[in-house]
Parts: sequence; C-alpha cells; structure tokens
Amino acid sequence: MLRLLATIRKEWQLLLRDKTGIILLFVMPVVLITVMALIQDAPFKDYQDVKFDILTVDNDHGRLGRYVKEGLASGGQFNIIDSLEGKPVTAERAKELVNDGRYKISIIIPEGATASIVSNANRIVNDITHRMGMSVSLPVKKVPDSLNVTIYFDPAAKKAFKGAIHQSVDNFLTQVETDMLLDRIKHQLRSKDSTVSDTDTLAIRLQAVGLKEQSTGSGKQLDVISNSVQHNVPAWSIFAMFFIVIPIAGNMIREREDGSLLRMKLIPGSYLAILAGKMLFFVGVCVLQFYLMMLVGIYVLPLLDLPQLVMGQHPGATLLVAGGIGLAATAYGILIGTVFKTPNQALNFGAISIVILSAIGGIWIPLEVMPAKMQLLGHLSPLSWGLDAINDIYLRNGDIEFVWKNVLRLILTGLAMLAIAGWVEKRRMN
Repeated sequence: MLRLLATIRKEWQLLLRDKTGIILLFVMPVVLITVMALIQDAPFKDYQDVKFDILTVDNDHGRLGRYVKEGLASGGQFNIIDSLEGKPVTAERAKELVNDGRYKISIIIPEGATASIVSNANRIVNDITHRMGMSVSLPVKKVPDSLNVTIYFDPAAKKAFKGAIHQSVDNFLTQVETDMLLDRIKHQLRSKDSTVSDTDTLAIRLQAVGLKEQSTGSGKQLDVISNSVQHNVPAWSIFAMFFIVIPIAGNMIREREDGSLLRMKLIPGSYLAILAGKMLFFVGVCVLQFYLMMLVGIYVLPLLDLPQLVMGQHPGATLLVAGGIGLAATAYGILIGTVFKTPNQALNFGAISIVILSAIGGIWIPLEVMPAKMQLLGHLSPLSWGLDAINDIYLRNGDIEFVWKNVLRLILTGLAMLAIAGWVEKRRMN
C-alpha cells in the first residue's frame, strides 16, 4: 500500500512540475473541442447523400406499401430491408433495432392504409360528381380511420436527416393518394366533357393517411438531436484523454534513464504496486479531464451561440464509461513508455497512433459515412468503443445495460496492454 501511495504522490508532483503537460492535458482539449464544434456546426446541419439501410414493415400489403418501397429504392439512397434471417421484420423488431442504433430508420405501413386512401378518393369523386349532377355513389367508409405511417429514427440521427426522410415519405404518400384520386376521376369522366369552376370546387383534403414520428425507446425520453456539440464534445474529449500517453510515456522513460525506476524496484514489494499507482493516478486525471470537457459543453459553448450539451439521464453509466476510457488510455501510455527506449520514439509514435485511431474510430467523421472496409477497421479502435458508449447514454437514453459491452472491451484491452508491458519489462530486467 505504501508503494502504491508513494507512486501516486510521485506522479502528482511530476505533473505539477510539468507546466506544459498540464496545458496539454487540460487547456488544449478545451480549445480543441471549442474550435471543432464551431467549425463543424454548419456542416453538421447538412444531410449528406449517403446510402442507408431502411427497415420497412408493410402491414397493408397494398398499393401504398409497394409505392413507398419502390420510391425509396429508386432514389438510390436506401437499401430496402423487409426481412432478416429469412423472416419478415415485425414492427416491434424494427423499433428495437432502430432504438439500439443498428439501423438508422424504419417505416411501418399500417394495415388498411390503401383501403383508407381508396375510401377517401371515392368520397372526393362522389362530391365532385354530385356537383356536376351525376348520379355516382362509390363506396365510402362512414367514419374515416385515423391512420398514420409510423416512422422510427435512431435517436442519434441528425435533424437534417430526419427532415429529408420526412419530406420524401410525405411526398410518396401524397403522390399515391393523388394518383388514386385521378384514376377514379378519369374513370367517371372518361365519356364526359365537363369542367368545374374554381368557385364551385370543394375544399378537399387529399391525404387520408398521415405521417408521424415516434420515439423508439420506452419510458421518459430525451428531446436531443445529434448536433455539432453532441458529437464533438464527447468525441474530442476521448481524443484528448488518449493523449495522456504523452506524459505517461515521457515520465516512464525519464525514470528509466535517470535510475529512478531501478531504485523503486529495489524497494521490497511487487512492481505491480508501482503500475497500480500510475494507473489510479492517471485514470483519475482522465476522468477529471473528461468531466471538465463536459462542463465546457454545458456552460461555455452556449455562450458562443452553440447548442448546449445534454449528458443523458444516467450519470452512473457516464462515469463507468469515462473510467473505462481512462483505463484504456492509461494502459496504452504505459505500454508505449515500456516498449520504446527514447522520448522521441515514444512521443512521436504515441501522437501519430492516436491520430490514426481517432480518424478511423469515428472521432473526426461518423463511421457510417466511411467506406465499408474502413467501418470494419474503425470498429476495432478503442476510441470508437468509447464514442459509441457515450452516444448510447447521451443520445439513445441508455444506461449501464447499454454500455457494459463497450466498457468491457475497453477494460480487457487495457489489461491486455498492461500484461504486454509487464512482459516486456520483465524481459528487460532479466
């Protein structure tokens, strides 16, 4: 225990002496997330032309369902998916998959939608032909049903993306209803040469089936959209946390060069206590760094006319994720400080490797807009696991049950890097 406490005290004193290191750990990330949120605010509002998978549930099996699916597919922007593992997608399954973030959007076409459109078209034709003195009575439902095509969005989807999809689907609904109406009018008037003046035309409502968006989750939901702040503050905070490798690696190499590490090893006890002290101290620094960045997103960025960061409703899950990210980042720093022999080697490799891991891990741009092969590679980045977990909490209203898998990946990766570092150090001692 004394070795553990002594190591924590030593690291604290070294950090206080390193003014540049303190600026790197705390001041630079504040500048980074502020600048990135500002410069990406406008581009983040624009929906990019990217092809997405869209779950479709056609409970109507009529013209409306066919028209919507054909219209979405013909646009070249969506892959229509109506079955998974050989089974038709149900409404509940689609809702669950979208809420988990595995699909970005799902459309549910209700039973009887086409029949409702036909009934509404017949009612309009009856009104017009009655005005023209024609005795036509097409079948009409006495009480029109209130039907809606239901659309589910991933809670992390951008507002511009939602608006574009709303517009497209609403156009499809209007088009199919208009086509049905015109077909019936042509059928009734094919042998007539009649006109109806604007003053005699009834005010009619073409749309019998509306469109509404519903929340994917159950219980209290957050009114949060994915904007520049919701993406950039957590993303670049994770990026900054991994830069803890620079002071860790630098300290370890300096200790090895000036003989401090050898003197500590000569003290009775296990070398693991020294590593544990480093881990506890720097994981604590990472967690402190993370929450400082969150405070910037909550209180500073709104002063620059940017949206305020919303941290979700599960602070315990957020703390767990921050600790997991800090553990992985600290272990990576210890590994680099153990493997490399000079500060130049360690610092250059550490900085460049973090930039690469962040680039492929969705920190700079979301993974879903990358090529398929890059997405597969990006999912191997620990920074991607951390960002996914934060999005699950902040945007999908997730709790520990949502994020434990990514946290476990971070912890196991950190322990694996520590094991490799211990093996390398043991070989060096021998």
